[in-house]
Amino acid sequence: MPPRNKNSQGHSKSAFLPQDQDLYEGERLDRLLQQIQRRIESTRLEDGKSLPEKIWFKKLFAIGVNDVTRVLERMPPTARASSLAGKAACIELQAVVIAYDCNPRWLSKHLPSLALSRKVPVIFLKDNKGASLRLGQLFKLKTAIAIGVKAKGNAINLLFEEILSGNTMQLGVGSECLNSSQMLTTTQGKVQR
Repeated sequence: MPPRNKNSQGHSKSAFLPQDQDLYEGERLDRLLQQIQRRIESTRLEDGKSLPEKIWFKKLFAIGVNDVTRVLERMPPTARASSLAGKAACIELQAVVIAYDCNPRWLSKHLPSLALSRKVPVIFLKDNKGASLRLGQLFKLKTAIAIGVKAKGNAINLLFEEILSGNTMQLGVGSECLNSSQMLTTTQGKVQR
């Protein structure tokens, strides 16, 4: 057997490297995390505080690599989705957010390919300070390497629809368009976003 190249032994990079539109870093990452935090707070206020915060988070998000993996594996692959339509509905993820600069990398290496097989978009966060620390702060945890956004049809899902549709220009200067707590009232007294 021929000798292996040292560079190819276990040091292969993921085949699913993030593209520019999927990778958030620097100022763009700051704006994204602020918008997610605002939307979480406003949705929590709208829902009332009938549930404890940890349980409320678990209803709307799959938190952690294991939970995201479990939900993705229970989702039907895209080829079989139509044949399983009659069975009980499973939880579906709208998007998966991954801290791209986590260490060791193999912890989240399987998530992009698994999400791709279920047609779930992936958003990568990269930060020199540690994206997993910043992602964890959103959920009052020490760290979070991966978060899955469950499709529930709430304000958080609307924000991720805007992010995934490429409407991220609003995350910049016009970020007040995405902030549901800063609504404008028209002359007729109707609330306008």
